[in-house]
Amino acid sequence: MGKIVKKYDDGSYLEFDKGGFDDWCVYFVKSDGSRTAPTDTGYFNQLKQYAAQYGAEKVYNDFVSVYNSTGKNVEQTALDKITQIASSYKNKAGDALEMDIVFTILYMAMIAEENKQYTKLGKRIKRLGVHMVLVENVDVTQAATCMNGKKWQEIDRMCKDRGF
Repeated sequence: MGKIVKKYDDGSYLEFDKGGFDDWCVYFVKSDGSRTAPTDTGYFNQLKQYAAQYGAEKVYNDFVSVYNSTGKNVEQTALDKITQIASSYKNKAGDALEMDIVFTILYMAMIAEENKQYTKLGKRIKRLGVHMVLVENVDVTQAATCMNGKKWQEIDRMCKDRGF
């Protein structure tokens, strides 16, 4: 068991634990104990689905609010803010919980990026992917893989060209 970051009323929770590179791998643990490491493709798909329902601008702006609350450490105030943001997603039962989970996964993934040794991009790499999916309407798989093999300077330029 890793370090639990956030528990949910349905018995599921999110945690950091050892991964292939470091101790910052994000895991989602269901109430039955099954554990998975969320992928960029998975949460980008979820964001895309919610953007179709609630509007891409709303989802992106809410993500940016989470992004702006993200540093190198887990902060309870940021976790509470995520829950508050997610509570506005209430078209269907379960949407608020799902968005709380997705935004918290992204928050944790950005913390992991901020803590990578020798990082030059940090959390901006996640913002670039989310921006591509929600603002530029790029295919989810393409957005999740387009940075593979690129030098950090090229990704840095892609971020700066988009204003972050």
